[in-house]
Amino acid sequence: MIGNRLKLARTAAGLSLRGLAEVIGHRVSAQAIGKYERDETMPGSGVLIALADGLHTTVDYLLGDPDLLLDDLKFRKNAFTSKRAVARVEATVLADLERYLAVEDILGLSSARWDQPREAPYPVRHDVIEADRAADALRLHWGLGHEPVPNLVELLEERGIKIFALPLDTVGGLAARARRAGLAPVPFVVVNADDWGERQRFTIAHELGHIVLDVSRGLDAERVAHRFAGALLMPAEALWLEVGKRRSALALGELLALKHVFGVSIQALTHRCRDLDIIGVATYRALFNEFERLGWRSHPYKEYGATVGELPQRFGRLCLRALAEGAITESKAAELLKIRISDVNDYMRGILPASATAR
Repeated sequence: MIGNRLKLARTAAGLSLRGLAEVIGHRVSAQAIGKYERDETMPGSGVLIALADGLHTTVDYLLGDPDLLLDDLKFRKNAFTSKRAVARVEATVLADLERYLAVEDILGLSSARWDQPREAPYPVRHDVIEADRAADALRLHWGLGHEPVPNLVELLEERGIKIFALPLDTVGGLAARARRAGLAPVPFVVVNADDWGERQRFTIAHELGHIVLDVSRGLDAERVAHRFAGALLMPAEALWLEVGKRRSALALGELLALKHVFGVSIQALTHRCRDLDIIGVATYRALFNEFERLGWRSHPYKEYGATVGELPQRFGRLCLRALAEGAITESKAAELLKIRISDVNDYMRGILPASATAR
């Protein structure tokens, strides 16, 4: 049945039942569309095509797995104020996730079961500093040592956490889980495709915190996730090695060099140095006054040396693998990758066509 997906797509398009009926030329009434959304009836093939065209989606999306649902899809700080914006993201993630899971199923992969540490979710009950211990435990479980993480997207995807890059307006990102009947939940993170690289990395680490932490209601979950992200990307031992355990000042040039070591923003580095008591309050405030003067504290928060983000690559590699092994046709590969069939050969040669959409 198509009810849930049809309603999502209609809401994302900002259409009422009457509005959708008008868009499809009144091939069916608003009342009939309402029945489709309540799964009381199913449209015929002609109406189904018209609905998909009118909503700028595909028949495959509307007919997708009805058991694939998204749990706890929450946007921080109520940044999205409309149901339309929320529905647009939910519908896009649902369609992209279904394509991702489809190619894994075609290849017989079990990576939908993510590499969750036995102790996770890690409890944070009394103080945000417990987030540091959680980050250390996760690093130990994943065998990361105390070195900076060179590619966070690749790390998470290889451990079963799906990463999607989508335009999210003012939201940095979100984390949630998808569930299918009889299968383990699939955690995923959505990051704002329009953010610069260091900000994206921190957002992904922050959202990972929401996945692996169990924060007491008495604590600020956002602050805890921030602390976790800082500890994951800037382990204390590695940062101490670079800057020492106590400093009376930090030069902007030094912070600029360090941001390329850890793949984080200068502001995140400064926060982490304060968290670890490497710098005192006066030095911390002086640095942030300088960041304010430079315009880094205002949207889009972009600072010196900002890099391009780490694009999710695993889904594309799996599609190429399936195509090379004859598990899918060129037309199926084009459908999964959302590119033109004429561009598939270029994609196989490593040329990203203009019609491709990064996910």
